[in-house]
Order: sequence, then C-alpha cells, then structure tokens
Amino acid sequence: MTAVQPSVGGTLPLGRPTVVGDRRPVGRPTVRAALFDLDGLLVDSEPVWSVAEAEIMSWLGGPWNAGVKAACLGRPIEVSCGELVRIAGSDVDPAVVQRRLLARMVDLFRADLPWRPGARELLDALAARGVPLALVSSSYRVLVDAALETIGGHWFATTVAGDEVRHGKPHPEPYLTAARRLGVEPATCVVFEDSPTGLAAGEAAGCYCVAVPDVVQVAAAPGRMVLRSLIELDVCRLFVSNDSEQVTTRSSASAKKGLASHDL
Repeated sequence: MTAVQPSVGGTLPLGRPTVVGDRRPVGRPTVRAALFDLDGLLVDSEPVWSVAEAEIMSWLGGPWNAGVKAACLGRPIEVSCGELVRIAGSDVDPAVVQRRLLARMVDLFRADLPWRPGARELLDALAARGVPLALVSSSYRVLVDAALETIGGHWFATTVAGDEVRHGKPHPEPYLTAARRLGVEPATCVVFEDSPTGLAAGEAAGCYCVAVPDVVQVAAAPGRMVLRSLIELDVCRLFVSNDSEQVTTRSSASAKKGLASHDL
C-alpha cells in the first residue's frame, strides 16, 4: 500500500476505497479546489450537538430520539431550532432556543472537538499538493470560529458560515460562494460531506461530491463517491481527468441554472 506524505502529521493511506457509489469522477475537469463540511465530516461534533440538542429538548419538554436528530442533521440552526420547538409542541420562541443552543455549543466546541478518522491527514495531503481548501459549514460564524480555535484553521483559504449566506444548505449558495471566493468553477471542485442535506447543496452547485455518512446513511448515486471513512480515500483519484468517458457530473452551466431555480 502506498501513501501520500502530508506536510504535517501522519500519512494518508491510498488503498482501494470501499465505495458504495461511483469509484471516481467521470468526465469532469481536474480538481482545482476542495470544499469541506465541518460537523460530522472533519470533526466528530455530532455527538456534541446531540448533547446540546438533547438538553434543549429536555428543557422544552419534548422527546429525544434518532428521528429528532435526523430532523436537525445538516440544517441551518434556525431551521433545527424550529424543528425542535415543533416536535416538542412548545410555544417557546425558536429565536430563544437558538440563542440558548448556540451559547451551549460554543462552550462545548471550545472544551473538546475530536477529529474524524483521516480528516486532518487528508487536509495535510491536499495542502501539500497546493490545492486550495475551503470550509463550508451550516454552523453560524461564532461556532465555526470556536471550532477553528480548537482544531486550527491554517488549511483554509476561506470559510463560509451558515449565517453569511442568504440560503443555507441544501441550497447551493454556500458552495457556490466558496468556489467564487477561491476563483474556481464549481465543476472543478470536490465537496466532502456527511449528510444528505450537504450533499444536495454540493451537487446542486455542480460539484463532484465525496460522501462519508455519519449519523444518516447516504444512498449511492451517479457522480458520487460514498466512503465509510476518509481514511479510505485515494487522493490520487481526485486528480484524474477522464474526459474521454461519458459525462455524468453536472457542468458549471447547470449549476448556474440551478441557482436560478433556487431563487438565489
């Protein structure tokens, strides 16, 4: 087994990935940038979110179970808080819930935020190749900054937070914003996501997506690589252009059309 030697930290194994969907992008341009989700993809924060969300549901007098968690996963916090209030049958203002949840999450993020397997090594490997990286999160800026205080932010040329866009995931705006800031076409970007909501955003933006499901399983689909862990990723595959084969990924033109359909 060969390996990419990253600039910092350990090595990234380059074995044959265990892939549920496509094994590599087909007919797409060479990767010019990589765009990363944060929660559940780079850092193991979903258990942290679950702690805070369960506390909120207890305060609201509602249930806490896998269905409630799925209703919140990958969504902007204002949407998640609205769901928590609705499921609890509470009359508490969702804005009050949001402030309470944000304050609790900042404290938890600053206390401890473990990496997902292979995440830091992947960032190092891509940075060593000179690939521009962006962090694209549904979390608000205060949470993104708290996370970066804990894990470090030197890998990222730009970061996009959930309260810095008009439309959050699953709308394509967050990923289109990141691509624009990096000066690259969305079709030349690879998006790394863990949730169906985030994948919908990346694919609507016209990016090739690598899914690493965490809490909710992700179905196989054309033009999508599905891995059990980032450790399984063969970095070299991301840099293979296969223009002679049938095109299965979206073009940048379709991404622009998708923008119009989403009323951006």
